[in-house]
Amino acid sequence: MSPEELAFLALALIAIVTGTLALLVRELIHTIVWIGVFFVDLAALYFLLLAPFLGVLQLGVYAGAVTILLLFGIMVTRKRIFSRDAATGITTVPVALAVVAFIFLLIALPEFPQGELTVRSYDPSLLSQNLFGPGGPWLLLLGLVMLSALIGAIYLVREGRE
Repeated sequence: MSPEELAFLALALIAIVTGTLALLVRELIHTIVWIGVFFVDLAALYFLLLAPFLGVLQLGVYAGAVTILLLFGIMVTRKRIFSRDAATGITTVPVALAVVAFIFLLIALPEFPQGELTVRSYDPSLLSQNLFGPGGPWLLLLGLVMLSALIGAIYLVREGRE
């Protein structure tokens, strides 16, 4: 087995463990930390698969911005984030279903592909043309709608509202 395959299997194992821990921990703040670790691991997988643009995007958008947004949302909406009131309360039924689904996937999936895979190149300038071309204002409008939804959510959950 090559070092790249071993690294891929190690990163895949870390992704499975951190994803499972994000579902099973009792504290909501710990869930967000495990999600952050999962996002960083996914970025490492992108770098391993020679997709540095996606790796940097994963680190910046998900591991950075989304994790901070989740932490900010929890801090704004929960008074006691480290208390047992924040527990998720996952029972044994979802865990059993996840184990059954995992076993089914192990049985149903074929072996690793052997030999060389053909990879198409992608021109990143096409992404910038899409972002800043005719569709750019619609993307900005979507961002403003999401920002107004966040402001509305903060207004609705604030204490002392009459």
